[in-house]
Amino acid sequence: MNRIYMDHSATTPVRQEVVDAMLPYFTEKFGNASSVHTFGQEAHVALDESRQTVAELLGARPEEIVFTSGGTESDNMALKGVALALREKGRHIITCAIEHHAVLNTCSWLEKHGYEVTRLPVDSTGLVDPDELARAVRPDTLLVSIMMANNEVGTIEPIAELVTAAREAAGRRVLFHTDAVQAVGHIPVDVEELGVDLLALSGHKFYGPKGVGVLYVRSGTRMDPLQHGGHHERSRRAGTENVAGIVGLATALKLACDEMDEETVRLRGLRDRIHEGLLSAVEDSMCNGHPEQRLPHLVNLSFKNVEGEAMLLSLDALGIAVSTGSACTSGTLEPSHVLTAMGVPAEIAHGSLRFSLGRINTDEEVDYVLEKVPPIIERLRQMSPFATKEFSA
Repeated sequence: MNRIYMDHSATTPVRQEVVDAMLPYFTEKFGNASSVHTFGQEAHVALDESRQTVAELLGARPEEIVFTSGGTESDNMALKGVALALREKGRHIITCAIEHHAVLNTCSWLEKHGYEVTRLPVDSTGLVDPDELARAVRPDTLLVSIMMANNEVGTIEPIAELVTAAREAAGRRVLFHTDAVQAVGHIPVDVEELGVDLLALSGHKFYGPKGVGVLYVRSGTRMDPLQHGGHHERSRRAGTENVAGIVGLATALKLACDEMDEETVRLRGLRDRIHEGLLSAVEDSMCNGHPEQRLPHLVNLSFKNVEGEAMLLSLDALGIAVSTGSACTSGTLEPSHVLTAMGVPAEIAHGSLRFSLGRINTDEEVDYVLEKVPPIIERLRQMSPFATKEFSA
């Protein structure tokens, strides 16, 4: 087999159609979108068209779309921007224990600057309880931030229900942000149906370029800018726009949404084959995340008495690229904060693998994975100091 890439939740290859759409804005149409001459106006037209495309695909209005450098910046803009703009109304923020570190670390920063953060627990499948959220809302709560789909286990949160719970508990419109980086391009996302005020996404998660993202900001939402300079993005994010990247993001999102129904069916089939095949072939294994309410292309499995890092390296030697969790935390020896929050014991959490599938994956590649993974786990268990008699026979 050639190299097999099953780590699409970390990043995706840029589609050729996206590259083709971007190329003119590196060469012939390279103008600054703020310039008034023809070169600038060509870039400005592309910027406007891309904004319109993204807005239509999200159920938003063009003026509610802010282009950023990616999901991390979008999350930071949402949390810090709202917290600073509304600090006279309250300093309480609610999030949950399994958020991406772009949210968790931003909340920790806000705590150091006089804000109070409530981190909601999740159940064993990774779901936030709307009743728990309602009980956490206070008169000084200014923002709730709950991710739409988890990047490690794929659990999809009931965002619309959570939005309703927060606002009914408060008796007012509590602002609601969702990190939808793992959801957009993979499942339907409509900001009106969700009821959110802020939503973050990143182009490289759905076959667009790295270094470009979006923050949806509902009209009327107060938010201070994080960087200051020019009037770009309606004075919400200063700096010359990355026109080529923005064109690429819009093109990739349009393709992903157009193909979503068909691709969801195909990827779900591949995912389920890995899920069912490995659980049946490997003793003392389990699936992490919600059994049904989850992303169609992602499965996280834990194998007892084996280290995820050792499995990852063994698979990589065979040309198979997977993950032990989020790419942003792959350098740490600590067990996944997501699995820990879900109640998975540390010794089992350490033995987890995330398979996240994409356009390039095939049934033949799944066959190869199902062939190679079980003997790797058996070999590693035999070497493990925690190996039981049955594994060391």
